Amino acid sequence: GLVPKFAGCVDGANWFKSNGKWQNRTYEPKTVDIIFFDWEGDGISDHVGIVIGTDGSRVYTVEGNSGDACKVRDYDINSSVIMGYGLMN
Repeated sequence: GLVPKFAGCVDGANWFKSNGKWQNRTYEPKTVDIIFFDWEGDGISDHVGIVIGTDGSRVYTVEGNSGDACKVRDYDINSSVIMGYGLMN
């Protein structure tokens, strides 16, 4: 009940937004927050992952369907491809 089950990134982002559990890309994420990406910059979420940590300048994630595999990735915390975060706390 705490985390919605969703197959599409847009549905997931909309759930977090409508339940007051959304933060935009300027938020400093916490471990286990859900990170949403917008690769095209069109305001539509294209990909999702789980935050596994941050060092204040980079955000570390685990993502499925990343080059047809599950991978640990990292991004500049101010990256324009980060759309926002679904809060798990």
